[in-house]
Amino acid sequence: MKVTVLGYYGGYPDNGIATSGYLIQTEKFNLLLDCGSGVLLELEKHLNPYNLDAVLLSHYHSDHIADVGVLQHYWQLAPNKPKEGPLSIYGHTEDEEHFNALNWFDDTVAKPYHEDDVLTLGDLEITFKKTQHPVVTFAIKIKDKTTNQVLVYTGDTRYFEDLASFCEGADLLMTDTNFYDDKEGQKWHMTSEETGKLALDANVNNVLISHLPQYGDLDDLKKQTEMATNNSVNVILPKTGMVIDLKDVKSLN
Repeated sequence: MKVTVLGYYGGYPDNGIATSGYLIQTEKFNLLLDCGSGVLLELEKHLNPYNLDAVLLSHYHSDHIADVGVLQHYWQLAPNKPKEGPLSIYGHTEDEEHFNALNWFDDTVAKPYHEDDVLTLGDLEITFKKTQHPVVTFAIKIKDKTTNQVLVYTGDTRYFEDLASFCEGADLLMTDTNFYDDKEGQKWHMTSEETGKLALDANVNNVLISHLPQYGDLDDLKKQTEMATNNSVNVILPKTGMVIDLKDVKSLN
């Protein structure tokens, strides 16, 4: 399983960098995980959008779905469509208006998922856990049934104790790390210190910090996360276009 970083900022794009979006690929399946602002342009550098097999959305905040509309227009209007049938876009049904908007003529079709579902997409097995965020949001576990590699994406969430068991033993943990360790007050995202704690509690060796802030020195965010794990976890700072192969993830830092 390979992960290509298409965007990693939280809230809004900046400096030519998109918000949340990741291309998940196996030999048999191309999955777009979240589709934030600027993601479609970056996706086109790596994959013809017509070659997507499905899109999976963690929740309906704009920084995770802003490019869904233009992706729908692509599937409606772009020339040389290589295959028939609509693109499946998976989302939860606890926000009916946003879920229904995933239907677009005969070009995209809304497909539901629920917390207790085990979703099979090609050679991927996908499970879900509701997180703690102002809108309904799900952490997502993706298993490649061919290689048994496991990716866990926390989606947007503040830290809570039960999250670690869902992330247990992932080959790669992608965490919402929106705040430096000096963040005070109400938090609906995790700090670098909380990401480190989650990594230790979940017994994972590799963490890609995501949903990053547009301010400060992101190298400091990475170092803070490493310190919170006592430098025992491989912490990866994302870059646009970065490709992470889960069979060789330890080579990245």
